[in-house]
Amino acid sequence: MRLFRPRPDSRAVAAVLLTASAAACASGSGPGADRAGGSGVGDPYFPKSGNGGYDVTHYALDLGYDPRARRLTGTATIDARARQDLGALNLDLQGLDVEDVTVGGTAARWSREGQELTVRPRDVLDRDARFRVVVRYSGVPKTVTDPDGSEEGWLPTADGALALGQPTGSMAWFPGNHHPSDKATYSIAVTVPKGLRAVSNGEPSGEETKGGRTTYRWRVGEPMASYLATVAIGRYETDRTRTADGLPVYTAVDPGQAEASRAVLARIPEVVGWAERTFGPYPFSSTGAVVDRPEDAGYALETQTRPVFPGAPDILLLVHEIAHQWYGNSVTPRTWRDMWLNEGFATYAQWLWQEDHGGDTAQETFDLLYAGTYFPDAATNEALWSFPPAEPPDAAGISATPVYWRGAMVLHRIRRTVGDDAFSALLRGWAEAHRHGTADTGDFTAYVEKSAPDKDFGRIWEDWLYGEGRPDRA
Repeated sequence: MRLFRPRPDSRAVAAVLLTASAAACASGSGPGADRAGGSGVGDPYFPKSGNGGYDVTHYALDLGYDPRARRLTGTATIDARARQDLGALNLDLQGLDVEDVTVGGTAARWSREGQELTVRPRDVLDRDARFRVVVRYSGVPKTVTDPDGSEEGWLPTADGALALGQPTGSMAWFPGNHHPSDKATYSIAVTVPKGLRAVSNGEPSGEETKGGRTTYRWRVGEPMASYLATVAIGRYETDRTRTADGLPVYTAVDPGQAEASRAVLARIPEVVGWAERTFGPYPFSSTGAVVDRPEDAGYALETQTRPVFPGAPDILLLVHEIAHQWYGNSVTPRTWRDMWLNEGFATYAQWLWQEDHGGDTAQETFDLLYAGTYFPDAATNEALWSFPPAEPPDAAGISATPVYWRGAMVLHRIRRTVGDDAFSALLRGWAEAHRHGTADTGDFTAYVEKSAPDKDFGRIWEDWLYGEGRPDRA
């Protein structure tokens, strides 16, 4: 049996680039004083995102927001573990004014250059040491424009703000190790003028009103990549229910979207139950949604436990974002090159939902895509073959048509090769094998080959996953 070996995986690429980019930042004296973590993890598309030399274990964010002045104040308490001796370490933070930084309760020197906040503790942090960095900051957060032209970061709205982070926007509202390869737990407190609500990921952990301002507290007990963190501030209508299995469901809806959203949001328990039967146990301790106005974001995002929608979603968009809780949020891409592992799976979830609910079969959807008749415009049908899903040509391509739809076609080719029962087991097994972790394309192809050692996947990898142009269907 011929086994196809993918090109060097993202871990190897990142390691090479990290070694090349690591800068020396002197601090203090003694062994390790000139050691610094890299100012980026060497991501293929966002090489300055993330930082080397340490792993974050928990973020505690204490935020205050004044919608009239659009001013954010924050204290970020970051618990981390050193992966090497560190005389200096970097955090990603774009814009905002840093007021002071401490490491282990002691004032630390710091400097800014671009998105890099370089922190120099008074004493060297030994390898494997647990340490705490506290950053106090404030200012008017910037909106970040992605390479594909969409906006993220901190988005002011008519009655508050909406924070969205994919792929790099989270650095616009809190300092951190902003790369999907470093996941952490969170506690988020947001103080806003009385009458507004502040909604975030995870579960609510209390609220209090004092002096005309209300503080809302949220906790995230499972690891989360920073691009999946969100804060939504506004005059939301909120609702708390539970699924049949007791999973908390928390929704927050802009009043202008309430009527249009009611019926589809009522189906969240149904969709979660279907997804559990299809993908395995739900990976988090709550679910829900935030529905804002279309003009506030313009796109949906799978923010962990609480996807954000620009207006009332239809059922397939709801299915897509809930499927991401398994594929993308629990099993997180190790680099941004691996985005098809998010979007291809979530898109295929839509096909499976349709198949299970009286719509087109996945094969019929595949056939229409291959024939170039699925999309209503010729340009999108042609764009499907513009690049292979596992190798977007640039940062703008990580959210392009091939990553979603051709990525789903790869999964369907695997299904046709192994059969329905084995494919169902593969979907569940992949989600379980990397639950709350990170994975790359090489991990996935190796997992598939190991799951079906009597099958040959060489043509699928060569032609559909990595191949240029429209593959021969045979």
